[in-house]
Amino acid sequence: MKSLIVGSMDGNAGKTSLIIGLAKATGKSFGYIKPLGDRLVYRKKRVWDYDAALLTNIFGMTQNPEDITVGFEHLKMRFKYDEEGAKNRVLAMARDVSEGKDMLFVEGGKDIEYGISFYLNVLSLAGYLGGKLVILVGGDENYIVDNVIFIKKYLQFTGMDFRGVIINKVHNVEDFKTVFVPMMKKAEINILGIIPYREELTLFSMEYLSQYLLARVVAGEDGLDRRISNIFVGAASVDSAYSDARFHRENKLVITSGDRSDMLLASFEDKCTAAVIITNNILPPQNILAKADEKDIPVLLVPIGVYETARQIESLTPLITAKNTAEIEIMGKLVRENVNIDELLND
Repeated sequence: MKSLIVGSMDGNAGKTSLIIGLAKATGKSFGYIKPLGDRLVYRKKRVWDYDAALLTNIFGMTQNPEDITVGFEHLKMRFKYDEEGAKNRVLAMARDVSEGKDMLFVEGGKDIEYGISFYLNVLSLAGYLGGKLVILVGGDENYIVDNVIFIKKYLQFTGMDFRGVIINKVHNVEDFKTVFVPMMKKAEINILGIIPYREELTLFSMEYLSQYLLARVVAGEDGLDRRISNIFVGAASVDSAYSDARFHRENKLVITSGDRSDMLLASFEDKCTAAVIITNNILPPQNILAKADEKDIPVLLVPIGVYETARQIESLTPLITAKNTAEIEIMGKLVRENVNIDELLND
């Protein structure tokens, strides 16, 4: 059984996206575990990791999302597991999900240190499973170089099959290869791929926001695949909105109260509006919602206020959903074209 352990130097580096891309690019059957959860989801008295649920949904895996994560809470995990217990739990989980599969993907926690106090950091996982290890690096160019040199100088890979690093979300690949790759080669770290930045993979989808906000979709359900690049808080008058340049930005999400029929109508008529969230559980008249249905503009209803809704969204990291099929295909294409898959996976 081939296994690949995917870690990163920082959170939100794109580990889940890389695994999705590898799965699409190789077309192999696989098992997946994320021993240490870091994106807690609570639904109907069940707790699971968002990424674990995403992989099971995209690829039709038979495992329940809560069964492929050991846990979340540091204090509870430290009390529950010593090193031998953590190792045995991971090995048992890996055996269960990989039976009859071509390979096993193992996703580490949010960064390289996460979980080290109870033996579930990514280097510990690589040691337990004896698989291939890759570390994902991102950020601005100088930060990437610092990370790569840090990996070489300070991380210990004794007894591990460390394949190298993959650099993600690079804005100008050719410039990066010319200016920065020579510096990193001096560190004698194998660079397995440089994946270019794609803006559409960094934007919120309304499907994701509806899930995160526990929102009710009251109109425009066919437009839930729309992605948001700008947010406009519609608390002032419509005249003020029209004179505000932010109201006319492309792919904007308008957040306003459900009793603001004037703002809702203005938003539905503006060609730059991609979606609307109405707040305080105030449902507008049906004839107004019908305008959104006509244009496939998704409208979400939430129980909280305008500014609280905006603050929640601003604190989020854009994540893909199982219904974002176009983005999933993009991930496969990016990995296939920019990562040395043979060198990464083959013995």
